[in-house]
Amino acid sequence: MSKISLLDLFNISLEAGKEIMDVYAQDFEVEVKSDESPLTQADKRAHEAIMKGLQSIDASIPVLSEEGRAIPYSKRRNWNKFWLVDPLDGTKEFIKKNGEFTVNIALIEDQYPSAGIIYAPALDTFYFGVVGEVAYKLENASKQNISDEEDLMKKSVKLPSSAGDNVTRAVASRSHMSAETEAFIKELEGKHGTVEVVSSGSSLKFCLVAEGKADYYPRYAPTMEWDTGAGQAIVEAAGGKVTRYEDNERFFYNRENLLNGWFLVSR
Repeated sequence: MSKISLLDLFNISLEAGKEIMDVYAQDFEVEVKSDESPLTQADKRAHEAIMKGLQSIDASIPVLSEEGRAIPYSKRRNWNKFWLVDPLDGTKEFIKKNGEFTVNIALIEDQYPSAGIIYAPALDTFYFGVVGEVAYKLENASKQNISDEEDLMKKSVKLPSSAGDNVTRAVASRSHMSAETEAFIKELEGKHGTVEVVSSGSSLKFCLVAEGKADYYPRYAPTMEWDTGAGQAIVEAAGGKVTRYEDNERFFYNRENLLNGWFLVSR
């Protein structure tokens, strides 16, 4: 990975988290975007905080963000390095006030994630990973007095932190499980016996696999590139895989169509 400071990304995510939690504490209005997905003031304020922070790190690296998505492919097709950002992943979770929403920032190099951070501000939990190196989790993140990158790693727990047991676990929605996901879980049951279904909102699903709290996360429904880049970096840094449904190849980014196909996350 290029010389990008994880400490800078940590501080940027905390700043975005503060903006999100400030709105979270109030009665806020919800707009509906052209694709019918919800948008709040928190999405906008987090986007502005992240853009400002990333510009201060290195203004030459372009940013592709959910809240600034209108960059034509003709302009970004030759990017060999860029930030992929979802300022508030899980806006529906944010609106429900269940705490399961995140700030996602990934560095994409030559179409693959090289580093990623996920911060869940309501849970005050920070995940980070450098692909080919290591992944970590830091709890009570905003209350830690972090002096430098070495201190950040020292105070964090290396992932996967859960050694695993004899139970096979799959991440899926309990209330909206697709027929394909049900079939995948049935297939797992044929191989492993009982399969426990665990559930979580936003990119925290990737974190469950990175931590070792789940073995599989089949995503047989649409997502966008900014929903998955940071999670993929953390899973891969923790030794897992994110593969495309159609050909079992590693998931890649900056495609002409930013809508993701189906994929499988595995330990």
